[in-house]
Amino acid sequence: MDDATVPTATAPTTSTDSGNRKTALTDAFRTHFSGDAPITEKAANFAKARPWTSAAFVGVAALAVLNTLRGR
Repeated sequence: MDDATVPTATAPTTSTDSGNRKTALTDAFRTHFSGDAPITEKAANFAKARPWTSAAFVGVAALAVLNTLRGR
């Protein structure tokens, strides 16, 4: 087969840098943890808005505490 007849694939180009895109989670952090309210109120509002994410954070923190106590 001749090289001139083989189609070549080119990578699509994007105009935005994927490293600078914001995610919904960072937007939620910025929304719920900005302002002058007490940190407990900010955390409660975040937990109401994103219950699965806050549950995951609590689980990771609990594992960290358990591993710390286990190492004693």
